Amino acid sequence: MKSVLYALVCLIPAVLAGTDAGAQTFKPPSSSPTAQSTNYVGQSNGTLPLSALVPGKVFDRFVQVALPKFWHHSSVLIKAQIWLENTDFAVASTTPAFQSLTQQGILLNAYYALTHPSQPNYAATVGGDYWGMADDNLHSIPSNISTIVDLLEAKNISWASYQENMPTDGFTGSSYASKNYINTRASSYTYYMRKHNPTINYESVSLVPSRTARHRNFNDFAVDVTASALPQWLFVTPNLVNDAHDTSIDFAAQWLQYWLLPLLADPRFNDNRTLILLTFDENESTNVNNQVFSVLLGGAIPQGLRGTTDSTYYTHYSPLSTVQANWGLGSLGRGDTNKTLSNVYSLVANVTGYKNNKLSGSSIPSTSSSGKTPGPLNPNGLYAPYPPPNLNAVGAGGGPVFVSPGIH
Repeated sequence: MKSVLYALVCLIPAVLAGTDAGAQTFKPPSSSPTAQSTNYVGQSNGTLPLSALVPGKVFDRFVQVALPKFWHHSSVLIKAQIWLENTDFAVASTTPAFQSLTQQGILLNAYYALTHPSQPNYAATVGGDYWGMADDNLHSIPSNISTIVDLLEAKNISWASYQENMPTDGFTGSSYASKNYINTRASSYTYYMRKHNPTINYESVSLVPSRTARHRNFNDFAVDVTASALPQWLFVTPNLVNDAHDTSIDFAAQWLQYWLLPLLADPRFNDNRTLILLTFDENESTNVNNQVFSVLLGGAIPQGLRGTTDSTYYTHYSPLSTVQANWGLGSLGRGDTNKTLSNVYSLVANVTGYKNNKLSGSSIPSTSSSGKTPGPLNPNGLYAPYPPPNLNAVGAGGGPVFVSPGIH
């Protein structure tokens, strides 16, 4: 009976994906991560314009690669800025593939997601709040709400969001189905979901043509890498099979080997001033605190720190505060300035002089609840209006809270 139940559980992702389990075998979408693919809709329409480099204090490029939803099975214990979805720290940290990656970087073993389910964590890491959100529904956050984009552009720091299988630059639809390149005998497949593309969910981005144009697909990524035209801040999300959302962790591990490992060795992507965050959006167990496996990679990590562990308490607000500290940016006056939740990665804090809190063990707050935070997007009747930013807040970059006409 156990074996039958186990087999049924393992089939669930494939059934939900609308295909048989045998069809979901990893197939590289292109010959390499720097080659365009006919499996995507449309070839690249050119590279991003080259921008003057704005030097940072520790890194000059910050990459978050998002691998969203994981259905795990007992034979491969892995879960997953690269972001993956829904697995406990203890499970992921025992996986050989992730153990190997930690030898190349810094394991962050006290890193926590902010809530459940997936989408609010994505929204928070670019906007400093998840607005009471507790679902994966389509949301458009009003244009008077600022994001990391405002902070970057205020200092002329280039940025882009690269989304695999997104059909066109600046696409704002909730999803997109294209030809099934995994199983060519099957019908079209929904590979792209907007909920994993965090900046496009903010109207301060999606209603500005110059900003929507910086939401590009993986054919664009290929030409930007080849032309050494990558921006200084990147958020990268693979499609719903390569991120393990509709498949398995075996599948996602093969995608990492195909996509990330070659790029780690490519100086056009990863030079000695590049910092890469690989993390999970949330853990799988809602009855324990929301700890997620996370590791820092890239050439910006000194050789002496590779293979080490940083036990500082971090959350999905920490990428915001770390980027602010590195480039001396202003802040959003939200979770990015919350002194409990927004510690800066020690690699950067030690250079910039930022003082992290010393929370550990039982003093770490619980962030495992869902739907209990009031806000304008709360689905459970706990409505509260969009709050203004705290204009008196001081962020890790030392600059003022961002304020612009019509945006807060």
